[in-house]
Amino acid sequence: MAAIQYYDVILKPVVTEKSMNAMADKKYTFLVHPEATKSQIKEAVEKMFEGTKVKSVNTMNMDGKTKRRGMTYGKTAKTKKAIVALTEESKEIEIFEGL
Repeated sequence: MAAIQYYDVILKPVVTEKSMNAMADKKYTFLVHPEATKSQIKEAVEKMFEGTKVKSVNTMNMDGKTKRRGMTYGKTAKTKKAIVALTEESKEIEIFEGL
């Protein structure tokens, strides 16, 4: 596969009750490209959101859920989640401001 650019790494933010509570500790949750590494995720967050400084990145691979329609079984797509912790002097990420 071709090299992943920084704007292809972050797919969308995860907006759940648990991820909203983690924002108080400057931890933000994103769905990311399944082949993205921690260093690529760190670079993408720092480039896409001005003034942010990443302290750590935790990732988890989520398997697709088994779905059924009649007698046929299938699976949804695999995803990858990243929890990005920012440093204390870092700016907040603006897309989460009004939530």
